[in-house]
Amino acid sequence: MNQMTMSNRLLTLLIFLLCVSITPLEAQKKDRDSRANASFEAGEYHDAIDLYKKVINKVSDSEKKAEIYYKIAECYRITGQSRQASLWYRKSLQMDYQNPLLYLRYAQSLMKYEKYEEAAEQFQKYKDLVPDDPRGDWGLESAKVAETWINNPTGYIVENMRYFNTFQREWSPSLASEDYMVVYFTSTREDAMGDETHGATGENFADVFMSSMDRKGKWSVPVPVENLNSEFEDGTVNFSIDFSTLYMTRCKMGKNQQVACEIYTSGRSGGEWSEPESLGIFGDSITTAHPAISPDDQTLYFVSDLPGSIGGNDIWSANFTGEGWGEPKNLGEEINTPGDELFPYVHPDGTLYFSSDGRVGLGGLDIFKATKDETGSWTVENLKAPINSSNDDFGITFEAEQERGFFSSGRKGRGNDDIYSFVLPPLEFAVNGTVRDDRTNDVLQDAKVTAVGSDGITIETTTGEEGAFRFMLKPSTDYVFIAGKEGYLKGKARESTKGLDQSKEFEVTVYLSSTKRVIELPNIFYDFAKWDLRPESMVSLDNLVETLNDNPNVTIELMSHTDSRGTPADNQELSQKRAQSVVDYLISKGIAQERLEAKGYGESRPKVVDEKIAEVYPFLKVGDILAESYINQLPADEQEQAHQVNRRTEFRVLRTDYIPAE
Repeated sequence: MNQMTMSNRLLTLLIFLLCVSITPLEAQKKDRDSRANASFEAGEYHDAIDLYKKVINKVSDSEKKAEIYYKIAECYRITGQSRQASLWYRKSLQMDYQNPLLYLRYAQSLMKYEKYEEAAEQFQKYKDLVPDDPRGDWGLESAKVAETWINNPTGYIVENMRYFNTFQREWSPSLASEDYMVVYFTSTREDAMGDETHGATGENFADVFMSSMDRKGKWSVPVPVENLNSEFEDGTVNFSIDFSTLYMTRCKMGKNQQVACEIYTSGRSGGEWSEPESLGIFGDSITTAHPAISPDDQTLYFVSDLPGSIGGNDIWSANFTGEGWGEPKNLGEEINTPGDELFPYVHPDGTLYFSSDGRVGLGGLDIFKATKDETGSWTVENLKAPINSSNDDFGITFEAEQERGFFSSGRKGRGNDDIYSFVLPPLEFAVNGTVRDDRTNDVLQDAKVTAVGSDGITIETTTGEEGAFRFMLKPSTDYVFIAGKEGYLKGKARESTKGLDQSKEFEVTVYLSSTKRVIELPNIFYDFAKWDLRPESMVSLDNLVETLNDNPNVTIELMSHTDSRGTPADNQELSQKRAQSVVDYLISKGIAQERLEAKGYGESRPKVVDEKIAEVYPFLKVGDILAESYINQLPADEQEQAHQVNRRTEFRVLRTDYIPAE
């Protein structure tokens, strides 16, 4: 094809969705499918489908027939009819059409109606044939993540704007007033100007329409915008930040020929728009479409297939020089891909939004968000579901201060393309917590709980009869919840609202240890007959360091126990050295030496089985004392487990009135 290929219906969504510069076609070949090829090359896909179908049964050459099947599929794909496209791609595959793009296009059509496993097979075939094209890898990744994204949507609420939509196409909404009560959009509805039918879509040529909202929140019946429309394709409107200047695309065309689309501008005076005039950025031989002006009016973003493009259609920019628009600049590989990048939009805060079919997504065109860091590099993020769907999603517009606006989509609605509203409700976060005794699991009332946020805000509350507490939380904040009660060591829990894009209520339990009970340190390990701490012991000891820092007025005794194997004297010496190794580690972490006392008990204090131990070892009963005589009557494998329970490191609180040295 000697025109821009607009994956996901470039010309369907509007010939200005990107028509390519094409001169009138040369005299057609006199073979029987010349008229079909002429329509196809001219972008008249709706007409081409019928013409190809009329000649397909007259073609005997299998290679030629496979190519026609492929072209019919392409017509359906570009005009947004993915199911029909998939059917004809499959026919072409069955005829063994020798074109690697067939596998890519077939996979993309399967993605549009959520046939992810089948799509992955075709993406893999394309990757094997064209390993250097990242679309194979992106497609495989898309097929892998799409279902997860759909089943785990973000917090946006999306609704079909039935006030705007008809059974024809509506797309590219744009907020058109400072109070956001006026919306312009593009449509092929019956009220559009011109009597001719578009050869690409079988519908009217598109025009710009508007609707306004009254004080009761009701939208008016959309009407054409005076002075902006012509007999040709008009649409994809974008406004300056003060809504006084409008940018749009107009594509002129004739039978079997395309004239490149151009960006036009119009100014508003006295509530009326002036007759649109071409910006004349590149003349009428280079396609420029989908204008988006920056908030400072100094940078114009647009779509084109200018020489130097990375893919079929790329996003470009041009800066205003004071006398006109400067040399166009491709936004580069951080934004553009071997696929199509379309419908740029610049948020009032400067964030760039655009649609692409060349990245990991849900299918068809997805809407992406691009932000620049301090070095000028772009970070691109898929907006995911429900903004994006398995079909084409494109042409987004935002209010300045709210995460609210409109976009267009080919998902199932009233027509082929419909306009949808979206809003992200304010994020609300809360934590519901309970304070409990760590040994008995009883709830603890009258415990003081403090929420410490990474934003520097501290809030306190006290638990009631049910041991419960509740705090409202802020977005993008880390929290520590510290609970304390007389006769207990302080305990804590952590949660974070950072990175969350949906409201959430957290559930936490803070366990407190009584200062009157011995507290076991889990997972303290030594090699046989040695007292050096093994690396896996450090996690438990670091938790003890944190506990001591949270409770600066306590002193503790570190208690080490062995099993009964070995001589009592050896076990006593070994346990003392092990207890001291724990003390030495705590001192190395900044705990004052006078707060610590090491005591080895050897085999002299066998463990008394409690509820937690009995839960782990069902053959032991609560209250059993794991003395040597008791263990020896157990089966061999149970004996080893009982010995293991006896080998432990514990601590107990000695004082709660220690005053740290200044």
